Amino acid sequence: MTYKRIAVAGKGGTGKTSITGILINFLLEADKKPVLAVDADPNSNLNEVLGLDIEETIGNIREEVNWSERTGTPIPGGMNKTEYLEYRLNQAVFEGDGYDILVMGRTQGEGCYCYVNGILKNQLDKISGAYKHVVIDNEAGLEHISRGTVGHIDLLLLVSDYSYRSIQAAGRVKILAEELKLKIPKMGLIVNKAPNGEITDSIRAEIERQNLDLIGVVPLDPQVFDYDSQGKPLVTLPDDSLSKIAIKDIMKKLEII
Repeated sequence: MTYKRIAVAGKGGTGKTSITGILINFLLEADKKPVLAVDADPNSNLNEVLGLDIEETIGNIREEVNWSERTGTPIPGGMNKTEYLEYRLNQAVFEGDGYDILVMGRTQGEGCYCYVNGILKNQLDKISGAYKHVVIDNEAGLEHISRGTVGHIDLLLLVSDYSYRSIQAAGRVKILAEELKLKIPKMGLIVNKAPNGEITDSIRAEIERQNLDLIGVVPLDPQVFDYDSQGKPLVTLPDDSLSKIAIKDIMKKLEII
């Protein structure tokens, strides 16, 4: 099947954002343009992997509109709240080379954001049809997926590192998705940072215990640590880097590229 909406989830430190950014890069190289990248992790750094500076986030806009409502501050330009929200959300879509990126960001203030989230969902529904793929870097809790903010998901990639706890966390995300009846057609596990790109029998047994579909293993890649330490965008890794070779193989296996 065609995986138009792809979400990547996993606990912090597993390298899911790095994998998301490289996946987006391969889609662009395969001329699967345009792509909409959605950074739905409150600890937003997908733009750094892609080499972009982003200041505007959905979190900022939600705070702005909620603060205006709580304090009675007039909305600029004589617009009503819905018009202003749509205007600001359009401003938050940052244009990259062959892709656009939308950063959810963190919400700090008090009050209910249900109305704003509803407008955001409507906006995403409106614009997503213009893209060949929508790729979402999600937090492990699946907040935006479970609330339907980012719409239906065709493929959910669960990323773990080379540890029991991380694989168990991926198993819990799978259970959560099933309990929420999200009806995601395909879910698969990617084990990242595996020494020599291999997993032991005991790790494989834990994957089976968690009833996870292992679709790929990404080796521990010294070049990723080198690029991170220098603040270089990971999408500029050489094509023969261990990570890029493994992720490309996974994408070919899933017939994404």
